[in-house]
Parts: sequence; structure tokens; C-alpha cells
Amino acid sequence: MKDAGAVTTAPALARTRTMPVWARAVLELLLILALWVFYSLARLLADTSLQPALDRANDLLHVEDLLGISWELQLNQVFTDHRVVGLIGSYWYASLHYVVTAAVLVWLWRLGADRYGPARRALVIGTLLGLAAYLVMPTAPPRFISGYVDVLSLHAADGWWGADASAPRGLGGLTNELAAFPSLHAGWSLWVALALQVYATRKSVRVLGWLYAVGTAIVIVGTGNHWVIDALVGWLVILVGWVAAQALGRALDRRAPREDSPVTE
Repeated sequence: MKDAGAVTTAPALARTRTMPVWARAVLELLLILALWVFYSLARLLADTSLQPALDRANDLLHVEDLLGISWELQLNQVFTDHRVVGLIGSYWYASLHYVVTAAVLVWLWRLGADRYGPARRALVIGTLLGLAAYLVMPTAPPRFISGYVDVLSLHAADGWWGADASAPRGLGGLTNELAAFPSLHAGWSLWVALALQVYATRKSVRVLGWLYAVGTAIVIVGTGNHWVIDALVGWLVILVGWVAAQALGRALDRRAPREDSPVTE
């Protein structure tokens, strides 16, 4: 009985060890590149008609009104009226989405394949679900609607981004500005919180992960880039991705002993 855990995990780990570290790193970089290409294709294939996207945004706002969670105007006002809050929110939105996610991926990589693999798988599944939603229902963010302020545009002179979402100045054409629903900013931040909750040993680090997820949700709404419901559904797709990744991992572990070698006691 004491060797039962080794029976289910050893074959998968053995397969990982047969591949050189540099080869695994190249494969991971290729995966990231493939996701970027898929995102670019989604941007090119998505319907760019503004009016249907505005109609969907108004539909989402109506749902929020029914649920009592239409907090966009109040938050947007705070980020607009207070320059420091708006500037911090702009840098947060434009940079941490990539920097923190990448840092946690590298940290998980260093912890080992048994931690990195399931977490990365969850991130990929959740991201693909979000990209599929962008294709099916392009939705305008609050900043496209009268009454809401585009906070990043307001502080564009203080950062590297232009007036087109959070893209570097001059590269606005590379972004899908109708990719509001769901928010992968919120989704990826929840992924960070989940990864730290599961694998970090220090309580303070786990708490920082959850603060980061909540802070990101506030920032994306306050800067006028997402609706509250965008953040909630962004969290949902990552939760679905996390559960699906765990189930897939268990299925692969069950198959591995039969594929590699018979188990003997």
C-alpha cells in the first residue's frame, strides 16, 4: 500500500525525465507561441462590427442590474477622479497580467513537472475557452460607451501604451478591442491565486495571490476595460480549466501504467 502513490505517478514522471530539460523548455515556448498565434487568428476572425458588440454590452449591463452588481460607474469614477489611483491601475492593467503570470509559470517550472504540468494545462484550457467566447460573442468594454472613461487612454502619456487598450504605443492594431467577455485578465489572475494556494508553502504568499486576483478584478473594471460580469465569467473559465486539467491528469495517470509496463506487487 505504501507504494500505491508511486504506481500512479512514476510512469508519467519517467516519461518527463526522458526528455532533456532544454527540449521541454523549447516545447513550452512553442506552446506559448501557438497560443499567441491562436489569439491573433481569433482577433482576425472575430466579427468587428461595433453595434452588435455594443448591444451585447448593454445586455450584460442589464443582467448586472438585475443581479445588483453593476458597479462599473462608481469604480470608474474613483479611477478617473484620483490621478494616482488611475495611474497605478493603468500600469497594473498594462503589465502585471503578463509579468505575474509568467513569473508564476517559471516558479512552477522550477518546482517540477508534477506541479507545472497540471497548472499549465489549466491555464491553457481556460484561455482557449476565453478565446472561443471572443469569437462567438464579441463584446464592447465600458470605455466604448458614453459615460465611462478610458483610464489607460487618460494616462497614455505616462506609460508605454497608446489609446488602444493596453497595447504598446503604435501596436493597437494587434489587439482585439471587442474581447471584453470574459476577462482573461481576471481569469489569469485567479489562476495565479489558485497556483499559489495549491503549491506555495507560505501563507503570506497565498494571501498575496488572492489579493492580486481581487485587485485585478477591481482594476479591470475601474479602468473601464471590463464589466463586472466579465471578471466573474473570466474566473469561471479558469475554474473550469482547473477542474478539467485535474480530471485529465488523473485520466493520464490511470492510463500510464498500462501503456508503459505491467504493474507488479
